[in-house]
Formats: sequence, C-alpha cells, structure tokens
Amino acid sequence: MLDITDRDLLQTISDIKYIPPESAYNIRKNGAGIERRNNENVEITTKPDKPGIDIKVRAGSTGETVYIPVLLTETGLNDKVFNDFFIGDGASVTIVAGCGIHNSGCMESRHDGIHRFFIGKNAHVKYVEKHYGEGDGSGARVLNPATEVYIDENGSCDMETVQIKGVDSTVRETVAELGKDAKFTVTERIMTHGRQHAESNMRVELNGDGASSRIVSRSVAKDESSQVFHPVAVGNARCAAHVQCDSIIMSKARISSVPAIEANDEYAQIVHEAAIGRINNEQLLKLMTFGLTPEKAEEVIIEGFLK
Repeated sequence: MLDITDRDLLQTISDIKYIPPESAYNIRKNGAGIERRNNENVEITTKPDKPGIDIKVRAGSTGETVYIPVLLTETGLNDKVFNDFFIGDGASVTIVAGCGIHNSGCMESRHDGIHRFFIGKNAHVKYVEKHYGEGDGSGARVLNPATEVYIDENGSCDMETVQIKGVDSTVRETVAELGKDAKFTVTERIMTHGRQHAESNMRVELNGDGASSRIVSRSVAKDESSQVFHPVAVGNARCAAHVQCDSIIMSKARISSVPAIEANDEYAQIVHEAAIGRINNEQLLKLMTFGLTPEKAEEVIIEGFLK
C-alpha cells in the first residue's frame, strides 16, 4: 500500500496521486513490484530471469496511458531493474515513468533503470520520465538510467526527460536506432545545485532513408555542481538531424557540452549547436521593475528556460 510519502512522490514524478482507473500500471517500491493492473490493450508481466517487467501494447490500439513509477524510501537500497516495451504496429501510447527517492538516512539510495523500447511500424510512443530526490538524511540520492530505442519504419518516439531537483548524481546513457522514415525526438531538462553531478551521453543512429531526429538539452547548473553533455547524431542514410544544447551557468558551477555529428551518407543533413551563458541582466532588471526580488526574478527566468 502507498503511504503519504509515497503519494507525494508519485504526485511529483507523475503529476498524479492516484492512477486513473482505466489505465494499466505497475508501481515498484524499494526493489519490488507492489501494485499492477492490465487492461485489454496493455499487458504487463514480470520477467522470469531478472528484476523487471515486460510491457506489451497491442497492435492498432490508441489512446492508452501506462504508468510505471519507481519509489525508493529506504536508505542504503541499490535497486536495479530491467524493463522492456514492445509496441505493436500502428499502436499509439503514452508511457509515464520516473523515479522518486526519499532518503532520510546516512547511506546511499540508488536506482538504475535499464529500459528497452521496440517500436513497431507506424507506431507512436510518448515517453515522460521525471527524476526527483528529497529527504533530510546525509545519504546520497543516485539515479542512473540507461535507455535503448529501436524504431521500425514510420514509427516515432517523443521522449521527455526531466531532473527536477535533489538528485546528487546521475549518469544517463541513451542509444537509438531509426529505420526508414522513423522519427525520434528527445527533450532533456536538468537542474543541478550544491555539489551535484549530472552526465548525459546519447547516440542516435539514423539508418533508414527519411529518418529524422531532434535532440534538445536544456540545463541550469548552480553553486558548485557540474554537468557533462555528449549527444551524438550519426547519419547512415538520407536523413536529417538537429542537436541543440543550451545551458545557464551560475556561481561556481561547471558545464561541459560536447555535441557531435557524423555523416556516412552524402544525403545526410545533420546540424549541431551549443550555448552556455549566465542569466541576462536585462531580463533580471525588467522583472525586478515589477516588484520581484532578485532571487524570485532568477527563479522565474530559470523556470521559463527549463519549460
């Protein structure tokens, strides 16, 4: 059963406190599945050989939303899970994931989520993942997601990943392979503070004619935190890709942004751009003329930048 802390975490990472009655879901807490529901279009089963689940979405089904949140509320827990998604041809589904860690102890709490997506022909996936940490203990809150995405002909995947706050360390690994006319969009938003560290490595292989990808990373680094971004787009066919990394740096933070592009076909069109800078003083002054304090003005600017 979910207690008040669990429901607050669920609200933060999934924007809900209760799963809608028509939706399929699987809730994992402290290393074990505690609640699950299937429906006529979505089947969730436990893996027989390792921790994790298989999520199968029936071909041709549309309008489904599947929730797979992970909650950690025990200090010292190291949770590793393997989840595979099989999206049938012509299906359309929204998957709401995310992990919330409440650590009030002195030992590290860690979640490593390894996700693989197999997206069929003409199928569409919207994937939303939020990471969040809280708790008054000295133990670290660590999240290391690894994601593999395989998209068949004319399929698509829109991925939104957000690190809200409170995560002491994260290393994100993402790889994707796109077939003919496949589309892959990633929007990554990360904020770090204190001495936190965030690293994101991404490699997208555009293997089919007509494949396209857009990778957008937006981040804010405060205090003495550090961030590293390394997105790579590889064009192996007549394709198009755009990589964009924008960051705001504050105080004594450090940011390294290293976008890269590779073309192995004469018709590949790939663009990358990166920018790192501080908050614009004119924006601050304008907001302060409306009565905002400097701190509140910074907050408003950061919130707008990360949307």
